[in-house]
Amino acid sequence: MRDSFNEINITPLTDIFLVLLIIMMVIAPMLDQQGLNLAVPEVVDKQQVQQDPKIMNMAVTFDNRYFYGDEEVQSADLGNLITAHLKEFPDGMLIQVDDNSDHGAVVKLMDVARNSGITSISLAR
Repeated sequence: MRDSFNEINITPLTDIFLVLLIIMMVIAPMLDQQGLNLAVPEVVDKQQVQQDPKIMNMAVTFDNRYFYGDEEVQSADLGNLITAHLKEFPDGMLIQVDDNSDHGAVVKLMDVARNSGITSISLAR
């Protein structure tokens, strides 16, 4: 009479895992890391900006409103404003950010500025 089989043979399973591990080790160095090419905005002092009038000054307040000088700008009009004043400010834009403003409001202004043709963006508190 035949005895019942009570154990599972894991040798074939281990062989498969080792082959997959070797394949991953060979392929992994060949994969290119594709991601976003981000340039981190530089931080400058307010005194440095006041001496250089060729930088557009925008402000984001604690309640996420946008200001150009003393004039409030609606978020829908940001692109038109930046495009209209682009030639006056060839050195870029300075965004003065309140500590309590939302990250999304600042990023939106940065995106609109980049899409409008601003190549250099700096942040100040």
